[in-house]
Amino acid sequence: MIIGGGVIGASIAFHLAEADAGQVLLLERDEPASGSSGKPIGGVRAQFSDPLNIRLGLRSLDAWRGFARRPGADIGLDRVGYLFLLADESELATFTQGVEIQNALGVPSRIISPRAARDLCPYVDPHTIVAAAYSPADGYALPGAAVAGYLRAARRLGATVRTHCPVTAIDTADGTVQAVRTPYGTVRTHTVVCCAGAWSGAVGALAGVELPVTPLRRQIAFTGPLRPAPPRIPFTLDFGSTLYFHNDGADGLLMGLSDPAQQPGFERRFTREWLRPFRTAAARRTPELARVPVTGGWAGLYEMTPDRNALIGEAGHPDRFLYATGFSGHGFLQAPAVGELVRDLCLGREPFLDVGPLAATRFDGRVNRPEAHI
Repeated sequence: MIIGGGVIGASIAFHLAEADAGQVLLLERDEPASGSSGKPIGGVRAQFSDPLNIRLGLRSLDAWRGFARRPGADIGLDRVGYLFLLADESELATFTQGVEIQNALGVPSRIISPRAARDLCPYVDPHTIVAAAYSPADGYALPGAAVAGYLRAARRLGATVRTHCPVTAIDTADGTVQAVRTPYGTVRTHTVVCCAGAWSGAVGALAGVELPVTPLRRQIAFTGPLRPAPPRIPFTLDFGSTLYFHNDGADGLLMGLSDPAQQPGFERRFTREWLRPFRTAAARRTPELARVPVTGGWAGLYEMTPDRNALIGEAGHPDRFLYATGFSGHGFLQAPAVGELVRDLCLGREPFLDVGPLAATRFDGRVNRPEAHI
């Protein structure tokens, strides 16, 4: 049984159904992609500092490129590349080291000059950066289309998806999962996979499993159609401020910023006050964007962990309680690879990647895996 109908749950459902893993049931308390997966920026990349995240990104990029064939859906993938703007020598050193690791693993990233960054993205003021990191293989896609495509294929392969069906309790006995309770009845099962995103802490608690996930609001603004229309640009991020932007597919721009003043919680309203820190950051690095009009926006939730890395694994107690959550903004881009990993964990196969370092228990000894590339 899978709890959560976002992109992670949908990917897992598809991979399990494709593997003929028996009865696959996914429970979603609302509609698919109604939580975190409904409001992300859709970035897909392999530019990370941790080799584990790089491999997850690379594996997923391959799957996103082949999504029209397997599972079979158009997700609007646009491989415009990812461009990280670097303001000083310290940031440059961090990304130079990251590029070396990425290149060794097959990522075609490179460090480029400020002028080359401006050539790729005319909004950038090259005098305010020392360099940039760029990978042409990255880009962005449509998360809602990906969730729908995964679930459509999973159903076709025999999986069952139940919407508006929250989990109210998880029964355990003798160290094993016994059943999952809902307002519509009890489902007997000995395997549960928690991928409830920002709500995973509460789901884990139902089974006595601690999942250190904290919800944090992230907001995004839209310019609406601009005249003249923006040039086609990479997914561009200012590393120091976390300001980011890319084309929206309708002659406008999508723009965001991880506000450092944002407090944890489940608030999901878009507030225009958030535009103040965005415009302040834009004025330093991309002055033209500090002045563009904003027609609206939305807010979603990041599912944050203490080290900003995912939680993937199986709880020791109870047995057969698996989890894939806490992606801290990287869930969409890693979803295809995570579907493979959890499928193999469920079936007792050897995964393509050792996920032991991503166990939720890693924080017991204060061991973490900091990810430098936001």
